[in-house]
This record gives sequence, structure tokens and C-alpha cells, in this order.
Amino acid sequence: MGHLHRPKPYDIKDSNIALLGSDLEKRVREEAGNSESAWAGAGTKPGLKVWRIEKFNVVEWPKQRYGSFYEGDAYIVLHTYKKSPGSSTLAHDLHFWLGSETSQDEAGTAAYKAVELDDHLHGQAVQYREVQNHESQRFLSYFPQFLFLRGGVASGFHHVSARPPLNVHRLYRITFSRVSGKTNLLVREVKVEAASLVEGDVYVLDKGEEILQFNTKQSVGQEKFRAAEFVHSLASEREGKCEVIVHDEGGPGAGAFLAEFGDGTTLAPSEPPSLSPTQQHTLHRISDATGSAKFETIAGPLSRSLLHTSDAFLLDSRSTIYVWLGAGASLNEGRLAIQYAQQYLYDNYDAAMEREVAIPVVRMNEGNESEDFLKAIGP
Repeated sequence: MGHLHRPKPYDIKDSNIALLGSDLEKRVREEAGNSESAWAGAGTKPGLKVWRIEKFNVVEWPKQRYGSFYEGDAYIVLHTYKKSPGSSTLAHDLHFWLGSETSQDEAGTAAYKAVELDDHLHGQAVQYREVQNHESQRFLSYFPQFLFLRGGVASGFHHVSARPPLNVHRLYRITFSRVSGKTNLLVREVKVEAASLVEGDVYVLDKGEEILQFNTKQSVGQEKFRAAEFVHSLASEREGKCEVIVHDEGGPGAGAFLAEFGDGTTLAPSEPPSLSPTQQHTLHRISDATGSAKFETIAGPLSRSLLHTSDAFLLDSRSTIYVWLGAGASLNEGRLAIQYAQQYLYDNYDAAMEREVAIPVVRMNEGNESEDFLKAIGP
């Protein structure tokens, strides 16, 4: 079998997503034809829908795989819900997720298709750009277990086996996130090497017929229990042909686990949490009258009264970028909102403060604001 060609990876720190008028947009249009069959019925009832980008096309992701994402891929996730139980209308959160190893074509296609789906929903969705390891709390809340897997569609991962093989050799790093009062499990498949082992987390080494769980000293009881549930889910798929062994750091057998990665293997120290930025939230008016985005800083205390229906605004909350589109904002401001926000992040990257260009970007239309945005901008 010949080697699969891997397209050029998408670098979130160096480039913007080229959309309207680009060669990529033309290619996506050609591949999909005049309409996208994947959107049939999308957003018509409460629930969650997930699609993966495969060679410029939108392919429905199996429901049993919801919460599992390949780092080499890009996905579109639509959450449809009612803001109140008695509401007669539906609201939509529309996310496109970019894996750390996704290609430029996949990233651009996901961004373009998210705009297309938003058009299908008559512009009523709140749209999110999500980047692996920087997901919004809203996005993580959909999945009690969020699993990052190595590989992707370009690596030949087209189908999901009903029963995993017994000759696998994989290492998972398990961390946890508190979302809306609930603990969500974040499982990342990492390289099977000593450098992947860091203090403070739980690790699972899957050897096929044997699964080893390693609890570091800093991991707490709930984390160990939730990790054990994940291990049980792996083992149960193998119909009893699998042994589970649990080790605690410093306890009997811990050395045997570390020895799997070579003699003398130790845990690397965890990185200290970065300090929260002290800068205040800032509001900027966006203009693209000259053909490129310009950002005019609005002085004074933040208030919803600063938002004018004829303009588009960017709110920088330091942890999230929000783009608000007034009903009279220009067409390009609406369709290129995510691209403009990404340009703003790139232009304002602050290495000293570890200002990440990969933080969530949220785009919304006037009248369909997210709760987090309204809280951030104030009354």
C-alpha cells in the first residue's frame, strides 16, 4: 500500500482562514454543488448533530462516536435547544472544531460550511470557532466524556470498528474540566513515550489484552473513579479478553508501569497555571469599508448601549473573543466575522502574557446574543 498524502497542516498561529473569494471557497462550492444535503433537517428539533469534514465534504458523524474527535480532522457541531421549556422557537449554537493536526483545506472548509449552515438557519445561530485544547465551556458541556484521538480521515480513519483490535498500544492522558457544576472527562491520546507522562493527571496504557491505569499523587478520588469508568468502557468492548490493572504513584507496582516507557522513567513536573490577565475587557467597532478589517477602540465603561444596530463590534474578554453583528452590519462583516476576529487575535498576540490566538471566537447576530456575551459587556 502506498503512503497516504497528508495535506499541509493548518497553523492557527501563523495564518488566517481564507474564505470568501478564495480558491478554497470555489473548490468547496464545486464539491458540494448548489446545495448541501447534510443540512436537511438540521436544527429542526432539539438535540445535538455532529459532522466531520472529509475531502471538502460534510459527512455525518456516528452518534455512538459523539465526544470522540480526531486531532487530524475538523468537525461541525450543532446544538439546538429551547431557551425556556415553554418556548415555541428554537435556538442554535453552531461550532466548528479544528484539531491540532487538521489541514488548511479542512480548517477552511469547516469554517466555510459553518457559515453555510448558519445561512440555512437564517442567521439565527450563535457561531463558535473552537481549537483543540482551547475549547469553550459551552462546547465541552455537550459531552460528558471528550476524547481526543490521534490520526484522522487523511490517515485512513474512515470507519469505526465495532470491536477494537487486541494488538493496540495506546496511551491516554486524562484530565478534568468543571462545566456548569459537572465534572467532564477530557481524554487525550498521546504518544506512547516517557515525555508524555506529567505529574497531576491519570494515565491509561492500552496494550490490547491488558489495560494499565496509573493514578498520580495529585489526582483526586473523583478523577480516579471517572478514569476507571473510561477503562471499563475500553475493556467491556473486548468481551472479557482483557485484564485491567490499576497502579497508584508510589504504591506497589508503580515502577512496573513507568518501566513500560523505559528504564529510569519519571513523571515530568506539571506546568504552573498561567496567571489570569489583568487587562480590562475592551470593545472595538469593526469596519471593512476599505476592503480589510479595521478595529476602532470604544472608550469608556462597557455597556450594551454602546452597540449600534448599523455596526459590528468585537468584545475582547481576554479569554474569549465575541463578535456582535448589528442588523444593519455589512454582508462581509457578517460572513467574515470569524476571519476578522482571528485577524484581531493575530495582530494583538502578546507572547509575554501567553496570549493565545487559539482561544474561542464567538459570533452572534443582534437579538441572538449568548448569555456569556451579555454578562461580559454588562447592562
